[in-house]
Amino acid sequence: MRWISISLLKISGWRIEGALPSIPKYVIIGAPHTSNWDFPILIFTAFKLKGKLYWIGKETLFKRPFNGFFKWLGGIPIDRSRSSNVVGQMIDKFDEVDNLILTIAPSGTRQKSEKWKSGFYHIASGAKIPVVLGFIDLKRKIAGIGPTVTPTGDMDHDMIGIRTFYAHIKNKEHALIRDQHLKPV
Repeated sequence: MRWISISLLKISGWRIEGALPSIPKYVIIGAPHTSNWDFPILIFTAFKLKGKLYWIGKETLFKRPFNGFFKWLGGIPIDRSRSSNVVGQMIDKFDEVDNLILTIAPSGTRQKSEKWKSGFYHIASGAKIPVVLGFIDLKRKIAGIGPTVTPTGDMDHDMIGIRTFYAHIKNKEHALIRDQHLKPV
């Protein structure tokens, strides 16, 4: 799969920047999330970077015949139709395992979103692990890994640095991400 991923990225004109950190556990932000193409680009990038990324998806994705395939790709099904304390479940999961890279799209949707959901921050803070800034820039066809942020507990302050990093990343409409899109809920 790694060779296929590298080939498909190259043929389609995508470049990968950065590398996955060599730490055993972290949350990686997948942003901006504006297109259905984000998922295959994420998967191809993970194979190229030799990383086993896990991601949270709607339970409806994990039905036959795709259940096994999506789980093999790192999918963790969640029921979004009811409150199920996903943050608490993910913190517990990090406590149970030695290695885990959890990818979260903080916008929670491919639609235009005025604010990010703050679950990624609360998971990282509760599990005492860092947040890695991952990105997909659709205009420039670049995906990659940016800096690592260790949550201080002061989310407003930590979000300033995160906002600064994502300010130059282009979304599907090729518009700059504005600060209002990055405010935690």
